[in-house]
Amino acid sequence: MLIFLARRILTTVPVLVIVALIVFLMLRLAPGDPAAAIVGDSGTSENIAKVRGQLGLNDSLPTQFLRWSGQLLQGNLGESYFMKKTVVELIGQRIEPTVSLAAVTLVVTILIAVPLGVVAAWRHGGWLDRMLMGFSVMGFSIPAFVIGYVLIWIFALHLQLLPVQGYSRLGQGPWLWIKHLILPSITLSIIYVALIARVTRAAVAEAMTEDYIRTARAKGMSEKRVLMRHALANAAIPIVTVIGIGIALLIGGVVVTETVFAIPGLGQLTVDAVLSRDFPLIQGITLFFSVVYVLINLLIDLSYLVFDPRIRY
Repeated sequence: MLIFLARRILTTVPVLVIVALIVFLMLRLAPGDPAAAIVGDSGTSENIAKVRGQLGLNDSLPTQFLRWSGQLLQGNLGESYFMKKTVVELIGQRIEPTVSLAAVTLVVTILIAVPLGVVAAWRHGGWLDRMLMGFSVMGFSIPAFVIGYVLIWIFALHLQLLPVQGYSRLGQGPWLWIKHLILPSITLSIIYVALIARVTRAAVAEAMTEDYIRTARAKGMSEKRVLMRHALANAAIPIVTVIGIGIALLIGGVVVTETVFAIPGLGQLTVDAVLSRDFPLIQGITLFFSVVYVLINLLIDLSYLVFDPRIRY
């Protein structure tokens, strides 16, 4: 177990180094000049060259990468070109809406998807199973922004039950907080409910064909106990894996959803940084999301220690 744990933790180090290198090169090799964006349309070539020198953009790529890596090791992600604040400070200001949206979406997804997948596997081939398959196709096919605009039109504009856009911090009251997150979290959760429910259905349906399920039924166990204690427990590894992958995929979905609902989180901050060619801010946010992605995958690997006895012993 300790060897497995140490190996998984150590493998994250080179992954993070490669991620940092890719993030750096993607921005430096992309078209566009942040110095020109800072100077504006009326800036001269001399002014642009002066700004590039002040930002260190005239140095070679290895020199820029080593300087940036040294700052990273000190916990310094740099300073935004346009907002004149440190990247760490900007991420800290915007992280609550993003974490709130992701957490509510995850809770809604798990509470709906896992029971739905278990019941669909139990009634394999029935009407509920067919409905789940149809819902899965719909969830994968419709873009998140389309779902978001439809929900806004129905529940915010037509029924006037929920806010159209914006975000209320948790400190301003839990009701206002959750009220502003209902539509965005539903928008985000639809595709993940379809994904997790479908994987849960497949994993539980496969487990239901095993000999230990027939043995449990032969011993007179209730169908509910057979499903929960035996089928679902033994199907936990693929379900936990896809939930972890779903959490990582939320990172991409948050960008679109926060833009649609005007939520001032990291997704909206990413869009603003890309439009203004703010290198330090884009690098910092992308690296932050990448680290979260890697850590989530590490937690998925470590969860096998709980669900897979072959690794534990």
